[in-house]
Amino acid sequence: MNKAELISAIATESGLNKADSKKALDAFISTVSKTLQSGDKVSLVGFGTFAVSERSARTGINPSTKAAIAIPAKKVAKFKAGAELSDAIK
Repeated sequence: MNKAELISAIATESGLNKADSKKALDAFISTVSKTLQSGDKVSLVGFGTFAVSERSARTGINPSTKAAIAIPAKKVAKFKAGAELSDAIK
């Protein structure tokens, strides 16, 4: 499902028009992004939790040259599914 299909599904489920559904989805994405940038997490009970995790620096191998390369540390966004979502997809 891409963004346009998600907007259509939200419009169908909520009874909103597509323009309002797009605004709602964009606001959700923006709010989650800003919250994660500030170092907080977003917990939606039953659905899941969005959080930031830090990956430490490590050494990798370039598959074409077999040379060792340094992979720098970075922060990544993670999502952990909640119990209701996990049960729904089993």
